Amino acid sequence: MRTKVEVAPQVKEFVHSLAPAPRRSLTRAIKSLAQGAGDRKVLDGKLTSYHRLRVAGYRVIYREQFIGGTRVIFCLFAERRSVVYELFQQMLLEELVEQLTQQRK
Repeated sequence: MRTKVEVAPQVKEFVHSLAPAPRRSLTRAIKSLAQGAGDRKVLDGKLTSYHRLRVAGYRVIYREQFIGGTRVIFCLFAERRSVVYELFQQMLLEELVEQLTQQRK
């Protein structure tokens, strides 16, 4: 089965902002998701439909979908472990409010 990894702009910007060593580690780990490698885990609670990739003190939140026979891994958000889940939940909430506002117009 073919697997494709897509990276959101926020993830690219976050990885680019890091020092060279963690930048390389995160970049390598994100690319290795296509082969099923890395310290991955399905999230629970409010984030049940998402997964996380752990790389040292950093986390990448991603979602998997099958589109036209291809497994697509969407890397949606990356941040330091201490704040990643709270910030991601806030981002999802803001996107939902935006969508509801657009629907009402």
